[in-house]
Order: sequence, then structure tokens, then C-alpha cells
Amino acid sequence: MRSPGIALLVAALAAQPLHGQGFAWENATELSFVATGGNASSNTFGLKASLTGTGAPNTLKLEVGGIRASTNITTRRADGTPTSFTITETTDTELTAATYFARGRYDRAFAGAFAFGGAGWDRNEFAGIENRFSIVAGVGRTWIEGESGRFKTDVGGTYTVQRDVQPAPGADEEFFGARATIEATRRLTATADYSSMLIADQNLETTDDFRADWINSIAVSISQGLALKTSLQLIYDAQPANVPVPLFNAGGVQTGTVSTRGEEIDRVMTLTLVVRF
Repeated sequence: MRSPGIALLVAALAAQPLHGQGFAWENATELSFVATGGNASSNTFGLKASLTGTGAPNTLKLEVGGIRASTNITTRRADGTPTSFTITETTDTELTAATYFARGRYDRAFAGAFAFGGAGWDRNEFAGIENRFSIVAGVGRTWIEGESGRFKTDVGGTYTVQRDVQPAPGADEEFFGARATIEATRRLTATADYSSMLIADQNLETTDDFRADWINSIAVSISQGLALKTSLQLIYDAQPANVPVPLFNAGGVQTGTVSTRGEEIDRVMTLTLVVRF
């Protein structure tokens, strides 16, 4: 990962003792890795570590993780004649995706509801976001809680500081907003669980700036501490950040870069191994 601080935080979460301070602690680490080789090669690595402490009426959750993908591009050149030649290969590694995040949240239950506060950071330079920091506070309610599933909602106010890779002229980099979250889990079978979380963010200073993050996943237990998890994440941004695009002249020579809006929707599908202890 690009930031050594993230690696240190992952190590701290993994080493955290799961007892003490009146909390019952649970650690879940999700690992994914895909590698291809031969005529074309690429590597994708994903990591997410979460530490949750519960001690009525309090809940504390810390999360950190990221996804990094690279592709090896091989260029071949032949020198000589059609019947006698030498092949030269040059391989360059190109980073094709890199997203990182870290966040924390504290909940305190009262009178059938709960109040919460949290903070987070994320980076996705391929989507034009160099650094985005946010804090949130609000209230919510757990409507269903049982062995078969859970359903909870919350609303809150946010304050966001966003620094883009290619800042748009006159863009507001600091703004207040409102956030709503819907979280649901459902026991499908004795070994399979479904979960869904939808987070909607509205910029209150620029009403056209609306963002949503929706994650759906199914986890199948392999053993008491291991599970396979398949997830689909859809990230929507009505006003995506600017991304740099190479500019070429009529002769095909690059003369610089220009900025253009990125895509409104990002899709991330992962298959991970979940380790719980």
C-alpha cells in the first residue's frame, strides 16, 4: 500500500487483544488475491480488517483496508530478416486500480434507539480523489434484532474535506452534508448469511452533489473461524471528481494533459476469505 500508516494500523488491529476494558472484542480480516500469468499477467490484492468491541450500551468499530490492482504489459520487437530474427521483450507494470480507506464509529444505545459519531478517510486517485476526510454524528434505531437477522437505520450530519487530484476551478473542498444509512442482515441457511448496507450522502451546500455507496454480500462459513464471502459494491457520485487525460496533437505526440469528469458509477466485485477470531 502507498501509505505506511495504513499498514501499521492493519498490524495493530490484527494484534489487538480481544478482551479488556469491559468490551467483548471481535476481529474479522478479509483477504483476496488474484494473479494471472503467461501471455498476459496481472495481480489484484485486497485487504480489509475490522475490530468491533461491544459492551452494553456501547459499540466501537474500527476498519481499515484497500484494493490494489496492477497489470504487466509486455511489448515484443523483432530485429533481423523474416527468416533470421531476434525477439526482444520489454515488460512494464502499470497500476490500474488503487483504493484505500480507514474509518471508526462509536454507538451508544438509549431508550430503544442509539446515538453515534464517527470519522473516516479514503483515497481513490483513479476516481480523482486524492484525500477525503469526513466526520459524522447522528441518531438511529434498530428495528429488528434476532438470530434470523437485523435491520437498522440512522441519519446524521456530516462535514467533509475533499482534495481532488485535478481540482475544478472554484470547487468547494469543504462542506456540510446529511447522511442516511440502511443496514440489513439475513440468515439464509445454517452456514450462509446475506448482508446489505446503503449509505447516501447529500452535500447541503451544493444540492447536485449526491453520493451513494451500496454493498451487498453473501458469506458462507467453512469452519468456525473461516468463511468465503462474495460482495458487489456500487459507488455512485452525481458530480464525480476530475481525472487527468493525456492530450495528443495531430502528429500523435503527447503535448500535456486535460481534465474531464470521471464516471458516475464505480463497481467492485470481490471474492474474499474471511478470518474471524
